Amino acid sequence: MRSSELVTPQHLARKAVIYVRQSTPHQVLANQESLKLQYALKKRATELGWCADDIEVIDSDLGFTGSEVQHREGFKELTTLVTLGQIGIVLSSEVTRLSRNCSDWYPLLDICGYKGCLIADHDGVYDPATINGRLVLGLKGTLSEMELHTICSRMRAGILNKAERGELALQLPTGLVRDEHGLVHKDPNLEIQNRISLVFETFLRLRTAGKVLRFLNTNGLLVPRRDGRILGDVLWKRPTIETITSILKNPAYAGAFVYGRNSHTTMRGPEGNVVRAKRLPMEQWRIVVKDKYPAYVDWETFERIQRMLQDNHAEYERNMTRGVPRAGKALLAGLLYCGECAHKMMVRYSGASRYLCSFFHQQYGAAAPFCQNLPAGPLDAAVVDAFFEVLSPVELDLYEKAVAAREKVADEAEHARRQQLQRLRYQAELARRRFERVEP
Repeated sequence: MRSSELVTPQHLARKAVIYVRQSTPHQVLANQESLKLQYALKKRATELGWCADDIEVIDSDLGFTGSEVQHREGFKELTTLVTLGQIGIVLSSEVTRLSRNCSDWYPLLDICGYKGCLIADHDGVYDPATINGRLVLGLKGTLSEMELHTICSRMRAGILNKAERGELALQLPTGLVRDEHGLVHKDPNLEIQNRISLVFETFLRLRTAGKVLRFLNTNGLLVPRRDGRILGDVLWKRPTIETITSILKNPAYAGAFVYGRNSHTTMRGPEGNVVRAKRLPMEQWRIVVKDKYPAYVDWETFERIQRMLQDNHAEYERNMTRGVPRAGKALLAGLLYCGECAHKMMVRYSGASRYLCSFFHQQYGAAAPFCQNLPAGPLDAAVVDAFFEVLSPVELDLYEKAVAAREKVADEAEHARRQQLQRLRYQAELARRRFERVEP
């Protein structure tokens, strides 16, 4: 019998708890030998003097990492039982099973030391109430946390090495599929291909994501999106502005493998670690490997689309972007800049429409006058006259091109509607055949 001089009758009068944990669901299924070793600690508890009826197993944390407590109900239950003074010893195959985070580990040591609860692993039995026991357990906890950091660093280095070659199998957007050999192709469904291409072509023609959304909704066209619940399935959904912008901003559609589009910040809160993601600008993307996927648009066109989207975002004071011209009587709203200070001029519609440069007035208040304050009517009339003067020699040519462009857009929309109708008819026929084959 492997007894210990630290075990006293006071300890034996309370329960012995065996804490069992595996870090991931895959380890629960694959690492069966490790699991057997942890459950075999019942024999160790009986050798230390506990009878079988006083041995309890806590294994509700199978499949959860030891780096945080948030989702580990078993660890919370263990801490509660120790606090209530119901446990004489906690057994674990190694300290890493209990915790890989010192901010969770040391409070457990404090409670065990205060309540007279021992901690045991395969190497020995320790009393957290003594300086030697706390020293050894503290070192083991620190090494456990360091080991987790080392494992994560090694795995991250492997991921980065694979990402630099563009071979990391990231989730692909709708319209791209990966075959059994790991090669990426366009989705064989021609309707999906044409609909994604239509989104890019329409944006390049209309120049704003909002107009693309209105175009699709006006023509009753849906957009394909991956079903998050069933891997590989594609659902046809009514487009939203988020859907349109996510398609336009995804570099995979330009044939590029990109890793590190977001920066992740981990913050420790009262309910565990919280990871916050922030989208980075293109120049800060960590890894970009071009020409890895079949492209819907070339890289130069993709970059032009990103510049257009950024310019459409009305953040003049911070990013100096133009913003989309708004509705209103003034013809040059959002397009006119002050010749004195080079800041964008605003439009005032109270009374007669006027263009005014109010940048310094907004910054410094009444002490700074308006830089310029001009009536909108004469300026708009002059711009219209200049426009038609330039347009008149080639007016007929431009008219014919505009008519041809409208006809092309109408044909594209009609083709998309026919594809959508063909898919719906096929799905209805497939449902009918399946229904008729079912026994009543």
